[in-house]
Amino acid sequence: MALIWNPWHGCRKISTGCRHCYVYRSDAKYGRDASVVRKTGNFSLALRKKRDGEYKLASGERIYTCFTSDFFLEEADAWRSDIWEMIRLRSDASFFIITKRIHRFAVGLPEGWGEGYDNVTLCCTCENQDRADYRLPLFVEAPIRHRCIVCEPLLGPLDLVPFLSSGIEKVIVGGESGEEARPCYFDWILDIRRQCAEAGVAFYFKQTGARFVKDGRLYRIARRLQHSQAAKAGINIIL
Repeated sequence: MALIWNPWHGCRKISTGCRHCYVYRSDAKYGRDASVVRKTGNFSLALRKKRDGEYKLASGERIYTCFTSDFFLEEADAWRSDIWEMIRLRSDASFFIITKRIHRFAVGLPEGWGEGYDNVTLCCTCENQDRADYRLPLFVEAPIRHRCIVCEPLLGPLDLVPFLSSGIEKVIVGGESGEEARPCYFDWILDIRRQCAEAGVAFYFKQTGARFVKDGRLYRIARRLQHSQAAKAGINIIL
């Protein structure tokens, strides 16, 4: 089971990939406004311990961080330094962070960051070529030790070739979920895979999305099957 740590919750939409955000969709079910950003009760979870003295977020595990918000959100600027310090102290675990705000990466960066913490993998999202061309040049120039590209929700074909030789460790691809999901084409996914194979970069087809187009046919795929159907394609590249 994945270890998840959401020190704050809520976000603001900033690009077309945010249009049908799952956080907004989930909060709406409970009458909550996902645009309201707040600290959660799990703010200090990374340092909390069980009665036996072991960390609640176990040592040696990957911790998926800030998945119901954005780590570099403006509203979280006052809190981020505390989280960076917790991450530094938890060098026994790895932290996986995805952002659409790579342009704000340097805001509140800890003094000892250097070329990056070895226990942090930072992922930059790009849902279409426009966002790839804006975000990825910033991403590959930033001092980050472990970096991945996340193309999710994938909304069009992508040319990632100019960036894959700049320390990218993996590319993660997936379609959009939800009743209003926009279609994701298998041809787009296969082309990104080809680019990764030629560059020697790992590739992971995470999920099909709710509307998946293959060989000219549109498939409507239930949420519970979107990950397993992607796995059945057998196209992941593991390095």
